[in-house]
Formats: sequence, structure tokens, C-alpha cells
Amino acid sequence: MAHTVLYIEDNPDNMTLVQRALESRGYKLLKAVNGLTGVAMAEQEDVDLILLDINLPDIDGYEVARRLRASNKLALKTVPIIAVTANALKGDADKALNAGCDVYMSKPINIRELWARVEGFIPIP
Repeated sequence: MAHTVLYIEDNPDNMTLVQRALESRGYKLLKAVNGLTGVAMAEQEDVDLILLDINLPDIDGYEVARRLRASNKLALKTVPIIAVTANALKGDADKALNAGCDVYMSKPINIRELWARVEGFIPIP
């Protein structure tokens, strides 16, 4: 059975790139275009990993991560969260990690790095 990855991202080009990259490896991708939808989807679906953009149109990724970690759904307290963001200022990685993310990746997305990060948490199905 395929592992499920939730990608919370408002940029359609990034969404398409990641979808193609992960589906080519056998992962199932759920897509949310803003933070509130992403939190709701994570609450409703069983996900093995979350890819999270930080710059979202409603609530930012830091708030999404905090809400996921504070969820009543036990699995969301430990599901791996990878922040994927164009924010590359000093302290941004620490801010993401402090909000509850496990890993920080910068954009533009490097597909090989993406595969390695995802496979580090959940093996190829």
C-alpha cells in the first residue's frame, strides 16, 4: 500500500513538480492550497508525512505546524513535517524547527534532496 504524503503549498508549479516527483516513486499525494485546508485534511486523513510551505495565503506554515502538533489526533503529534520554503534568512530554519517541523528544506526544490528527505522518514512503497 502506498504511503501518503500531504503537501500544503499554494504555488501550482511547485505542487505539480512535487506531485510528479513523489508519485513517480509510488507515494500518494494529497494536496492542500492553504494552511487551514491542510490542517483540516491532516485531521481527516491518515498521512505518513507532511510537506509544508511556510509562506501560505491564510495562516503561515509555522502556525500550521503548531496546530498540527497541538492536535487532538495523536498521530499528528509525531508525523514527520518537512518545511519547504523560499525563506532563507538566518534563523528561519530554527523558527521552523521550533514550530514543530522536523526538517527544513529551501526552495527551489531539488528533487534528489526531496526524495532523500522523504525516504529518510518513509521508505519507498
